[in-house]
Amino acid sequence: MSTRGGGRQSMSELKLRRLLEHNQRLREDLARPRVKVSEASASLIAYCRNTKDHLVPSVWGPVGRAEDPYGQQAGGKCCTVQ
Repeated sequence: MSTRGGGRQSMSELKLRRLLEHNQRLREDLARPRVKVSEASASLIAYCRNTKDHLVPSVWGPVGRAEDPYGQQAGGKCCTVQ
């Protein structure tokens, strides 16, 4: 009979530990800094308007070879074998 009582106690201790860990995670989530959706979306829109994306030429226009970071560089070789 004492083994069953000990088993129940360890199960209840395990449940308590899980609840305490879950409670701690919830407290950490609550303490995390928040940003309003309107502020986050305004920031994202401003970034997209001010940051030129060379992979979307339909929006930003054609990119010259000199300023294209994804194009072939001045060396003319795409790969180097060592």
